[in-house]
Formats: sequence, structure tokens, C-alpha cells
Amino acid sequence: MRYRTLALTTPGLALILSLAACGSDDAPAGPSKVAPTHTSPETLTVQVKADKDAAPTTWTLTCDPVGGDHPAGQKACAALKAAPEALKTPPTGQMCTTIYGGPETATLTGTWQGAPIKADFKRTDGCAMTRWDKLAPVFTPR
Repeated sequence: MRYRTLALTTPGLALILSLAACGSDDAPAGPSKVAPTHTSPETLTVQVKADKDAAPTTWTLTCDPVGGDHPAGQKACAALKAAPEALKTPPTGQMCTTIYGGPETATLTGTWQGAPIKADFKRTDGCAMTRWDKLAPVFTPR
């Protein structure tokens, strides 16, 4: 009896394994790897004011590829890539030094890393100055 079961299951198992090995040459062997498409460049509008009453200086900045009318586009894009955390709104209640860095203000609006952004910068205390300094090439191109 045991040999009879073995005789019937062996050909059936062989058939199942051979069918599993069959497939179309047109079907992908694994997950499809599609190159990511770059739909639009990272584009920002940079507005800097020397003080609250000054007329703003405005530039456009495009990264990947670098473009726009920003006078130091390469340096500005490198600063943005090196310090993306500086684009986030600082936490409230953070202890900061009370060192005043100056009346300058800046605003970045547009798209960065696929997300809309509106970030304001100032130099009114140590925390704000640190954030400003991380992105200095964006605001004070030289």
C-alpha cells in the first residue's frame, strides 16, 4: 500500500514542479525597477530684507539642476542640501541666547524635496542666527 501511494504521488509532484518552472519570457522575473522620474526641479523664491523698512531683494533659485537668477546658485543649493533641518520651523519654548544678530530677515517660498515650503528667517537671537548661518549662502551670496 505504501508503494502504491508513492507511485501515484511522485509523478504528480513532478508534474507540479515542472509546471511551476514554466513561465513566459515576457514576464518580469522580479519587482519592476523603474528609474524615478524627476517631474520638476526644486524651485524657491528667496526674499531678503536688510531691515524692516528696506526694499526686499528677490531671487529665484532652482536646484537639480541649478538655475534661476540667484547670484550664487551652486553654493545656495549646496547649503540647502547640507542643512535641510534649517528649513523647518524652530520649536517653541527653546532656550536661546539673547545675542542680537541684526535686523535682516529672509523668506523662502516654493518647493523643496517635493513639498511646498514657506520659511521665515531672522537674526534676533542665538537660535535664529544659527539657523540663518546654516543657510547663509542662500541669503548673502558672495
